[in-house]
Amino acid sequence: MPAPFANDSVGLVTPQTLHFDQPLELASGRTLDAYDLVIETYGELNAQKSNAVLICHALSGHHHAAGYHSEDDRKPGWWDNYIGPGKPIDTNRFFVVALNNLGGCHGSTGPRSINPQTGQPWGKDFPHLRVRDWVHSQARLADRLGIEQWAAIVGGSLGGMQAMRWALEYPDRVRHCVVIASAMNLTTQNIAFNETARQAIMSDPKYHEGNYQVHDTYPKDGLAVARMIGHITYLSDDGMGQKFGREIRSGSFQQGQDEPVEFQIESYLRYQGDAFSSSFDANTYILMTKALDYFDLAREYNDDPVEAFSHAKCRFLVVSFTSDWRFAPERSREIVDALIGADKAVSYAEVESDYGHDAFLLPIDRYYRLFTEYMKGVSTHV
Repeated sequence: MPAPFANDSVGLVTPQTLHFDQPLELASGRTLDAYDLVIETYGELNAQKSNAVLICHALSGHHHAAGYHSEDDRKPGWWDNYIGPGKPIDTNRFFVVALNNLGGCHGSTGPRSINPQTGQPWGKDFPHLRVRDWVHSQARLADRLGIEQWAAIVGGSLGGMQAMRWALEYPDRVRHCVVIASAMNLTTQNIAFNETARQAIMSDPKYHEGNYQVHDTYPKDGLAVARMIGHITYLSDDGMGQKFGREIRSGSFQQGQDEPVEFQIESYLRYQGDAFSSSFDANTYILMTKALDYFDLAREYNDDPVEAFSHAKCRFLVVSFTSDWRFAPERSREIVDALIGADKAVSYAEVESDYGHDAFLLPIDRYYRLFTEYMKGVSTHV
């Protein structure tokens, strides 16, 4: 292992781009004639091909879930806390697959890609996507990798929605479904937050009705504000208070001081917005938040979640966090109640945390230990 990397790191990883020629019919009625998916894999697939774990990413996630792309990288993949040798998703035991979903902006076919019919970037004309579209494309990915059944499908937030949809769409292909900080559908308030973020993007003069790539620009300011709106909802009031309080970064309240006061939280949010706007695509952000809004696990099951989960065959782990008000614990308990009503095997944990929705990304001791023990149980049957 190269010197910069810890023993529990997967080390250097290289993304792969897989091309699919078989047309994919989407829930919207449109069809993608061909598409690319970018993936990373960690660990080794066993001879029985029974130890594979799929990682489904959340809104701003992507394929780079663990390890480093170069020895100069200062920051590992987005879920490096939980993927690696000896970690909860132990790469000594599991073959882990992480991907960038369709519609993404990190190499998979999406709004930044060229529309073969026009020779121009898809932009806002890229087809609307539903969570089930991602799941169907992931099933084709599993076919390509020779994986008939996943040992586990794991996801936080929007990733948890994908994991649940897998359990209903392909019940014979999932042994364990791990749903972290998620819900069976969005609350009205969540939809409102998403729409406010989209309006921030679309109100930016550089948005150009979604065709900003043709104009060699992008709605940086609007995307930064959208990220700030989202980021506030991922944190908790207590967490922000403990981290920033009312600390002042610059300026003074003293009389005669002309420099405006800037609080630490203001500086932090602007930094987050600027960093995100330089690395993420605005049309992808709109597409992903719409997929979140559209998701309703029980819609085609007479709006009955018990009936929906009656189609699942796997075991479930559901985890929530006390300070998560974007995907509050009661939303996870709704999942658990429906699973119990459907007579499914489910374990549930509500973890004490001050970190809000972002807690599922962080190495919180109880969460880490219970996740580890559950995945050890998964690994004993591979």
